[in-house]
Amino acid sequence: MKARLIFAASLLALAGAPAAAQEVFPNHSITMIVPFPPGGVADITGRPTAAAMEKVLKQPVAVVNRPGAGGAVGNAAVANAKPDGYTILMALSSISVIPAADELFNRKPAYSLDQFAPIALISADPTILVVHPSLPVKSLKELVALAKSKPGQMSYSSSGVYGALHMPMEMFLHATKLKMRHVPTTGGGPAITAVLGGHVEMTAGGPAAISGHVKAGKLRPIVSWGAQRHPAYPEVPTFKELGYKDVEYYIWAGMFAPRATPEPVMKVLRDAARKAAEDPDFRSAMAKVNSPVQYMDAPEFQKYWEADAKRLAALVKIVGKVETK
Repeated sequence: MKARLIFAASLLALAGAPAAAQEVFPNHSITMIVPFPPGGVADITGRPTAAAMEKVLKQPVAVVNRPGAGGAVGNAAVANAKPDGYTILMALSSISVIPAADELFNRKPAYSLDQFAPIALISADPTILVVHPSLPVKSLKELVALAKSKPGQMSYSSSGVYGALHMPMEMFLHATKLKMRHVPTTGGGPAITAVLGGHVEMTAGGPAAISGHVKAGKLRPIVSWGAQRHPAYPEVPTFKELGYKDVEYYIWAGMFAPRATPEPVMKVLRDAARKAAEDPDFRSAMAKVNSPVQYMDAPEFQKYWEADAKRLAALVKIVGKVETK
């Protein structure tokens, strides 16, 4: 009888071991996928966020850049990852555009939005149109006049077709009836590099990504897509105040996990994101690149994301099928 009791107790102990182990999250490093190359808004936001989350989670949060197809490659990698909390995504607003563009072209979707569970919104900034300093324009009026004098000859770079930097430029061109040559790249960093190198005349950049180059005089800001002037660029007017009422666009950065991630794990990630957003070092890092923290927890972020996704899907239909050369 005693032997049977010991055997039964051993079985109970073994049965309980996996459950106890599952309760500890995280017990090893987490991978944060950034679906763009270094130098863009997602990367500039993702790295300090990961560093701040490490302090809370007591485990490494490794940032891995997975660029390609305007963010679709990295987004899809997380959408299809094991839903255990160890693979998360730092996405931009373009996450909502890619499925709408796939539908427009009758393509098999890279992923669907219902494959993601929001963790937190980290930042939301208006894009700012910047030009190479050699371009002889200092205002939107001068830029429009120059572009109209040479239709189809001027060029702009973006983070990819229908990406977070392409869409605001299409809004601008649609409102002004301008024609320009679109040069898509693999991300916001390469898009800015294309302007810095004089390969294109302009791009739409996030405030964080253009900050250092503007301070160094290597990029000239012309106009903002915000509802109000950006506090870090008070001298830069908005499209709205210049008479273009419907030209408004924000590039936001937010964290997601695969949809089926267990709720207890999501709670740990959400709490870590909240504490990271409050971290003084994190806030200082974001302030240095002129990108104020715009934290939202998952429920509020879900509503924000749904509304923004509907607006961007409608914009894709207005822009229509875009041919690139």
